[in-house]
Amino acid sequence: MSSIPRSPQALADRAERFLAEAGFDRAPWLTVMFMLGILAWFSWPTAWHWSAAIAGGTALALGAQALWPAGSAADETRAHLRLAVMACGLVFAFGVGTVWARSAIVGAEPIARPAMMLIEGRVLAREDQPAEGRIRLTLAMRDPVDGEARKVRVNVTLAVLGEAGPPAGLSEGAVVRLRARLMPPASPMLPGAYDFARAAWFQGLSATGTMVGPLELRESAAIGNGIASLQRTLAVHVRSRVPDSPGAIAAAFASGDRGGIEEADEAAMRDSGLTHLLSISGLHVSAVIAAAYFAVMRLLALWPALALRLRLPVLAASAGAAAGIGYTLLTGAEVPTIRSCVAALLVLGALVLGREALSLRMVAIAAGFVLLLWPESAIGPSFQMSFSAVIAIIALSNSAPVRAFLAPREEAWWRATLRKIVMLFVTGIVIELALMPIVMFHFHRAGMYGALANVVAIPLVTFVAMPMIALALVADLVGAGAPFWWVVERSLALLLTIAHFTAGQSGSVRLMPQISGIAVGLFAVGGLWLALWRGRVRLAGLVPVGLASVMAAATPIPDLLISGDGQQVGITMTDPDGARRLVSLRDSRSSYTRDNLLELAGIAAEPVPLAEWPGARCSSAWCALTMTRGGKTWHLLLGRGRSQVEERALAAACARADIVVSERFLPRSCRPRWLKADRRMLERSGGLSINLAEAKIVSVADRQGEHGWWRLPEARVGKFGAETENGAKPPQTAFESARTGV
Repeated sequence: MSSIPRSPQALADRAERFLAEAGFDRAPWLTVMFMLGILAWFSWPTAWHWSAAIAGGTALALGAQALWPAGSAADETRAHLRLAVMACGLVFAFGVGTVWARSAIVGAEPIARPAMMLIEGRVLAREDQPAEGRIRLTLAMRDPVDGEARKVRVNVTLAVLGEAGPPAGLSEGAVVRLRARLMPPASPMLPGAYDFARAAWFQGLSATGTMVGPLELRESAAIGNGIASLQRTLAVHVRSRVPDSPGAIAAAFASGDRGGIEEADEAAMRDSGLTHLLSISGLHVSAVIAAAYFAVMRLLALWPALALRLRLPVLAASAGAAAGIGYTLLTGAEVPTIRSCVAALLVLGALVLGREALSLRMVAIAAGFVLLLWPESAIGPSFQMSFSAVIAIIALSNSAPVRAFLAPREEAWWRATLRKIVMLFVTGIVIELALMPIVMFHFHRAGMYGALANVVAIPLVTFVAMPMIALALVADLVGAGAPFWWVVERSLALLLTIAHFTAGQSGSVRLMPQISGIAVGLFAVGGLWLALWRGRVRLAGLVPVGLASVMAAATPIPDLLISGDGQQVGITMTDPDGARRLVSLRDSRSSYTRDNLLELAGIAAEPVPLAEWPGARCSSAWCALTMTRGGKTWHLLLGRGRSQVEERALAAACARADIVVSERFLPRSCRPRWLKADRRMLERSGGLSINLAEAKIVSVADRQGEHGWWRLPEARVGKFGAETENGAKPPQTAFESARTGV
């Protein structure tokens, strides 16, 4: 107890000593504070909150300067503390302002409502997706109604184009004319589901849709019009040399084109913990740069006159940097690839300068660079997973036990090899533990055997598949690539075998409902504390990690999941065998809808149609179900069709129900005892997640606030002003009438 500071003065003294001893370990926390400011902007709902956050960070810095002014007596005893408080406050405020400015600059207003539209626009990007049987075009066009410049994304089905396929000149820069049914970018189907509207906002997309009718090429693109054309040509060439699924994965490694990978293979890679191999990121970029670095170093070392006069590491690093930048551009220059390339270039710079190549300061600089250019990536799983993995690897490799375990010693070769294999396995486990909270939060599922699968898969891709692809492409210049392509096909077939075998094992995938943001935040704070500090003080990070683990394990399973259009309702029930099952109002043919309901309910078994569930009573228009939660019996009335029901009968049925859900506007006479989730309410709340035992409702709207990508439906104007379609005044909040049913 005596070690606990008993006054603010003692606490400040201890903080000053801690910061003075930390030295360079303090620097990465500036990037953490910058990211925290970005996350605060996404989390807080209104411009008033964002302004208060900027003002608060600035006031914190000014307060530290006023409390411990430079040049005063306090400057000698509080210099490190003053600098830390000022820097953190200003960087936090800068993070809030950066993402706010980015949203205002690049954000694109979505179209107001679905529309069939004749489009004439210039192709900004073309993405081939042969596995889906379509081409995805991003077009710059002018809205024919208001003349506004818009950026839209249109899916062109290959079957519509016929046997001839897409026109030869259909590439970036071409001008096309087509008719398409456009939709505003979709908000999350349910709380915790993927928010495409937010992603589209930062991509500048106003609408997405599907082409209806013929495609007319008004102006062809220039021949050989850039890297995108080269990327497609390379992908087609690779798929022609390696057939089937291995060819699709080889094309992804060579060009970044994942459009040919079958859905079953994608699912197997995801559930086996190997999906990171399909995204061009740190592993691939590092392999390319390392191969170029060592190849140039060895070749130039064969020339003694050059080796004696020039610094070969500088030349090799330059060659590696050129290879990394070229590979990044060739594979589409996506944000994860750019992020990995920047980090790798920093490592090369450290090697040239004789500094420590793998350090957390390098990672912090790379992360800060990416966040400065693309602050919205902070909330994306790609950024979080890739940097979490790198931080975990570096923190583990720099720890004293690992350094001692891997230290060179006199021993047989097989012992050294065995130690490296053990270390690879331990690294895989640490990475899985670091990524699991992020994966659970974003995808609600995680592969449990990923560490085992990666022990074989990562060396297979790094030392066999990718080098063989490079050699095969070079050998194809003289028509001698066939033997190399055979090795590529066999190695990638083995990779897929590992993925399908691992994903097929019992318990290979763990599903979990949406864990809270507080739990994820505690995981992040604890993990960063463990990774960024040194010495025994880092063990304090186990406290928030342990607390977050308890919170995640205690995450309640929602009883009802209601989509934003009211058409899809999922109910978690227990079957006679005691197993949890998801009962669905409609037997949806959409795998996206089914997967969202299952993942957010944390259930792996296929859903059961409500009409087939014992105790449910269904007609062509409605289904009724009684369930018990929290010691209370709940009566549900769920609309399942558009058949008309006499209003008096509907009012009587509503009066007997606790919860009524409908995709239609329901009359005021429908007054359930607790909640009426009809079209009027759901348009303003979005999808709902309901915990009946706690009588708690979570909506999509709860997490949106005043951010530009969230738009309430336009109110209809009637004789009483702003009204909904049936003349009722729009509620002030989504759940204003939850207990009255009005």
